[in-house]
Amino acid sequence: MSTDIYRRVENDPKFKELVARRSRLAITLSAIVLVSYYAFMAVVAFAPDVFGKPLWEGSALTIGGPIGALLIIVSWLLTGLYVSRANGEFDRMTQEIVERNA
Repeated sequence: MSTDIYRRVENDPKFKELVARRSRLAITLSAIVLVSYYAFMAVVAFAPDVFGKPLWEGSALTIGGPIGALLIIVSWLLTGLYVSRANGEFDRMTQEIVERNA
């Protein structure tokens, strides 16, 4: 591709909007995952009795197990959300940019 096309795409307001929206979504979802994982680890490290309580009396399963599993599931769901937006909204925007600048 020529440098001219690259310059046109970089200067396209739709491209700038695409980059901003995609970055904002990625940063937001990453922050949610990182904060929740680090909060979970902080509780395990500094207040282990919180997650160490059994789910019910006599149970070997503690509260921490289901909460940890929930964190993993939420991470998968957030990944699915990103993929859905990337394959839908962001791909449509990319196609519009390509058609306008081809």
